[in-house]
Amino acid sequence: MTCARSAWPLFVLSMIVFCALAPVLVWAKVQVLPETVLLVEGKKISGQNSLLHHPVVTGVVAAFERAESGLQQEALDMLMQFYAPSYDYHGLKQADVRRVWGEVFEHYKALESLHLFSDIRVLKVDGKLRVEVTCTGGLYGTDEQSGKRVTLDSWFREVHYLVKDGENWRFLGNAGEVPAAAPFASAPHHPLF
Repeated sequence: MTCARSAWPLFVLSMIVFCALAPVLVWAKVQVLPETVLLVEGKKISGQNSLLHHPVVTGVVAAFERAESGLQQEALDMLMQFYAPSYDYHGLKQADVRRVWGEVFEHYKALESLHLFSDIRVLKVDGKLRVEVTCTGGLYGTDEQSGKRVTLDSWFREVHYLVKDGENWRFLGNAGEVPAAAPFASAPHHPLF
C-alpha cells in the first residue's frame, strides 16, 4: 500500500506534464506562440485568440502546413508550391531549392519540420503584400543509411519573407547571411524553410 501511495504524486505530475506538452507534441508542426505580436499597418495585434483568427496569420500558417504536408509525403511538386516564382536566397532560386529537396528526399525519410512563430509583420512592398515572420524551428529526418534520427537544420529567430500570391502566401526567402562554408558538394539546407 505504501508503495502505491508514494507513486500516486509522481503519476499525477507525469499526467500534468504530458497534458501540458501533448498539444505541442501531437499537433504543433506550425505554432503561433502566445507572446507573438502581429504588426499590421503600424497597429499591434496581440492575444492568442486574436492572432489565431487574423486572416494573415491563418493564411501564413496554412501555407506552412501545406509545405509540411508535401514534406511528409515527399511530394516535391506539392512542396514546391510553397515557394514563390521569384524566390531568391542569396542567389539560390526555385530550381536550386527543387534540386536540394530532391537530394534531401533521396537521403532522408520520415521528414518533418517545426516552426514556432514569435513575431509577424505585414508590409506593402512594391504594391504587394509581404509578411516577415520571425521563426524558430528545425528540419528533422531519419538518415537512410544509418537509420538514425537527425536534425538536418535548425534556426533561431530567423526572419522568413512570404509574399501574397493570389489567395495563398508563398515563401520568398530569408533574412540572414550566407554561410561562410558548407561541406563539399552540398547546398545549405537553411534556405529551404
